[in-house]
Amino acid sequence: MVKRILAVDDDKSIIKMLQDELQSRLPDTEILATNSGLAALNLLLGGSIDLLITDIAMPDMNGYELYKRAKETNEELPVIMITGFGYDPSHAVVNAKRDGLENVFFKPFDMDKLEKKVRESLDI
Repeated sequence: MVKRILAVDDDKSIIKMLQDELQSRLPDTEILATNSGLAALNLLLGGSIDLLITDIAMPDMNGYELYKRAKETNEELPVIMITGFGYDPSHAVVNAKRDGLENVFFKPFDMDKLEKKVRESLDI
């Protein structure tokens, strides 16, 4: 069974890199991608997503808001947050960790480590 990964980042170059890298490293997955938190939420509500990888800072919905809504939809959904901020002015990482988030990667992140975490999260 193909696992579906949803990658969300407002930086289109990050989305492209995640799609290309994850698809080449994990050929039995389907990588869906969007640069909008609201579009990501619609995908989460409308289909079977097995893993969410989301940026924190996005213009229409931050990663913490998306995390909360995703967990309301499916509390078992594994989520990995990525961020370019050393300091998180909206405290999204702190709030998400308080609410159960376990995985945060800081940009630029190591693709080998991200791949390992994705494999662990999807049990593949």
